[in-house]
Amino acid sequence: MEIFQFDRGERNVRSFGSEGLRATRVAAGEGRVSVNCLRVEPGGLIGTHPATDVQLFLVVDGEGWVAGPDGERMPITAGWGVRWDAGEIHTSGTQTGFVALDITGGPFGLFEPETPDA
Repeated sequence: MEIFQFDRGERNVRSFGSEGLRATRVAAGEGRVSVNCLRVEPGGLIGTHPATDVQLFLVVDGEGWVAGPDGERMPITAGWGVRWDAGEIHTSGTQTGFVALDITGGPFGLFEPETPDA
């Protein structure tokens, strides 16, 4: 077992016009999969860019919005996620701040929700 902190906010990211974004590389597999922790400050923005590969964006704390190629902003909060396809144009931002896990690589197929055990 190895216990580690993944929300260290080590890199200030400004690519694609991003503002208030700090990222921590967490892990990568032997294949194409990598995991990053993204912390977006209040009023921050992850600039519009194409997904480099299939991407899961999982909000673990806070709230904000996400947008796909059409630019329509959709609200997102902790416990919700987005899957973008490789090359899909997207952006996200927040008024109050959020922390998200970015898992890139795949391919990723999403599971359907399960019925909780009684």
